[in-house]
Amino acid sequence: MPLPSLLGVFAHPDDESLVSGGVPARHAASGARTAVVNATWTEGTRRAGELAEALRILGAGEPRMLGYADAHVPESAPGAARFCDAPLDEAVGRLVRHIREFRPEIVITHDAYGNLSGHPDHVHAHRVTVLAVQAAGWGLLYPEAGPPWEPSALYLATHPESAVQALGREVLLRPGRAMYSVPAEWVSAVVDVGPWVEQKLDAVMAHRSEVERGALPGRLAALRPADRAGVMSTEWYMRCGAPAPVESGPAL
Repeated sequence: MPLPSLLGVFAHPDDESLVSGGVPARHAASGARTAVVNATWTEGTRRAGELAEALRILGAGEPRMLGYADAHVPESAPGAARFCDAPLDEAVGRLVRHIREFRPEIVITHDAYGNLSGHPDHVHAHRVTVLAVQAAGWGLLYPEAGPPWEPSALYLATHPESAVQALGREVLLRPGRAMYSVPAEWVSAVVDVGPWVEQKLDAVMAHRSEVERGALPGRLAALRPADRAGVMSTEWYMRCGAPAPVESGPAL
């Protein structure tokens, strides 16, 4: 029996694998329709090509791109606005179109902190996704984006404070940077993605430019295989708009 159809919305190429790679792989393996929308970078750039390879590994189809520039890398989308600077209504409308085209039962995205790093593009992807999931079901909003569709649930990928301590902050973020985590009682779903962790790690390593520059994929690559698997074998989610724990409705 396939799991619910799933659409991930993330800020940058590699977020889909680092933040939530196990859940898309799990859904795809069950036969569920699975896809990812990426807010930044454009076709023809190296990182967009790496994203396509990562999604192939995860079973999440072809990349869907909003077409904006990374906040720190203007050449990620030559001539386009930075994601954080683009008109909010425009960005929401672009994402509504993808939601209505794909018609997912579940949407996943960054939490309100923008995950551990608090990257401004992550935070903005959260805001845009929350608004777009709601707007997609209102037929008189963005009528040019297609017939309305209301996903059944929106889950926010996150890290509880206890997990951050156990995983080791020196692996997760470079020294001296702030780290954002949530109380354990906020978590609605703890997902063991151990059966898909090698697939998830292969998708992370497909982002070779990030491995080469020593970002998180590079730090993971430097670990022993067992340690890499330990860091990446569990994913945590909060269900948006519902108290934890969630007792009913579509589950991850």
